Amino acid sequence: MKKSDFLRAILTIAVPTAISFTLLNYLQKPLTAQTSSVHLRMGNPSSAGSSYSNLLLSKSQYAVSYNCYRGTPNWVSWQLNTSWLGSAPRQDDFRADTTLPSGCYRVTSSDYTGSGFDRGHMTASADRTNTVTNNSATFLMTNIIPQSPDNNQGPWAALENYSRDLVNQGKELYIISGSYGTGGTGANGARNTIANGNVTVPNRTWKVIVVLDSSNSNASNVTTNTRVIAVNMPNSQGIRNNSWRNYRVSVDSIETNTGYNLLSNVSSSVQSVIESRVDNL
Repeated sequence: MKKSDFLRAILTIAVPTAISFTLLNYLQKPLTAQTSSVHLRMGNPSSAGSSYSNLLLSKSQYAVSYNCYRGTPNWVSWQLNTSWLGSAPRQDDFRADTTLPSGCYRVTSSDYTGSGFDRGHMTASADRTNTVTNNSATFLMTNIIPQSPDNNQGPWAALENYSRDLVNQGKELYIISGSYGTGGTGANGARNTIANGNVTVPNRTWKVIVVLDSSNSNASNVTTNTRVIAVNMPNSQGIRNNSWRNYRVSVDSIETNTGYNLLSNVSSSVQSVIESRVDNL
């Protein structure tokens, strides 16, 4: 007997119908990521859990804090080392994430059609090329935000490429990426929302990259000498040819703007040093 069938049988016998329905509904909801996830080794920035505005989703490829009311991730966190890179082709299979609870709007690829905004990845497709399955997972719409073409295809893409260059030099990265605010400018002008109001267009996009020297590292390997790259970019046109380095900021400033506690698993004494400085390499 399947586990789900067994549970239904037990619940039908043991508890009243109303309680049984509630428990079954709970059991069928998607499992949320646990803090033991390799992608959350630096911490859970927003203490994401079961709230629809801060829903923690577990993917083998990354961890997400999803906001059902904005129709976008608050942040996505992932590990990147050479084990995730290979020759799997880009799948381009943008699709709704059917693991979302039924009460949470499931954004589709067509929600972006004609909006003037790119379907902007948080975990980049090119960061998951070891298998077709892992690459395909990056096209779930819970990993996507409405991103201005000049942001997405300009400095944002350049930083993604630079990150993989570091990995190919033997580094391991822990990356956290997200957005905040309301109102961006795409190819068709300024918008606050798309998809009939179901998807909020963010005002800013940000990313934090912890650069470590060896694979399978964790927060205890982060020291005051660890390089941390943080950027905060406007979600607007006209920046395509700008260097990603122009948008470097401190982690502290991103925390101020988002309310998140980034790198929370790193010791507080180390955090106070690495989060206050701005990368200059």
